[in-house]
Amino acid sequence: MLSGKIAVITGSTSGIGEGYARALAKEGCHLVINGFGDAQEIETLRTSIEQEHGIKCLYSSADMTKPDDIAEMFDMTVREFGGMDILINNAGIQHVSPIADFPVEKWDAIIAINLSSAFHTMRHAIPIMTKRGWGRIINTASAHALVASPNKAAYVAAKHGIAGLTKTAALEVARDNITVNAICPGYVWTPLVERQIPDTARTRGMTEEQVINEVMLAAAATKKFTTIEQIAAFAVFLCSDAAENITGALHSIDGGWTAQ
Repeated sequence: MLSGKIAVITGSTSGIGEGYARALAKEGCHLVINGFGDAQEIETLRTSIEQEHGIKCLYSSADMTKPDDIAEMFDMTVREFGGMDILINNAGIQHVSPIADFPVEKWDAIIAINLSSAFHTMRHAIPIMTKRGWGRIINTASAHALVASPNKAAYVAAKHGIAGLTKTAALEVARDNITVNAICPGYVWTPLVERQIPDTARTRGMTEEQVINEVMLAAAATKKFTTIEQIAAFAVFLCSDAAENITGALHSIDGGWTAQ
């Protein structure tokens, strides 16, 4: 279905992003993965994806806070592959703190990585996709693109911004055979979520077990974490021909959290 397509995935050296990469590689997509981490571990990931699925997988170390790095990532993609077809914006960081105590540098970094980087990637991707006459853009948002939680001002603001950016872009490219959608997961068991637990426990004066049961899964009707595999499978669907008329939408995968 997607064999031979070229996908660029930010924040894809672990967690949800790695899940996207593996799922698209399984469908025959060539990849550009991106993210921080141990160089040897990233190289092992890159080669394992290539060998397992028989596709070409490149790595870009582009810093998502730097527009020039982002531009070079797309220049590399075009040089190596001749173009691109799928963009998944997944890079993200988190910090938990009340607004009055929120470090300014953390605010700036979260807005830059979680929101502004998606603008910069889309700005480069859309002309390439328009020229090729086909494209799929998927932004990883969050249930926090739809609702708020205390002590997450920057993250909630960035994800609400992703929701608006997704809708605006979808309207702009609707007649160019390009779709733009956002996936809005609830809590997914990833390194990012795992790192939030101690901070949230300290901020709220709770045990870590209480944070999981009374904060993270409190609003989920299913009382289950969403899995990386579920999110990745939905992304593959959004890239398919069956989803060609789905655009500008915010897709909740949150166990019923935002239905309440």
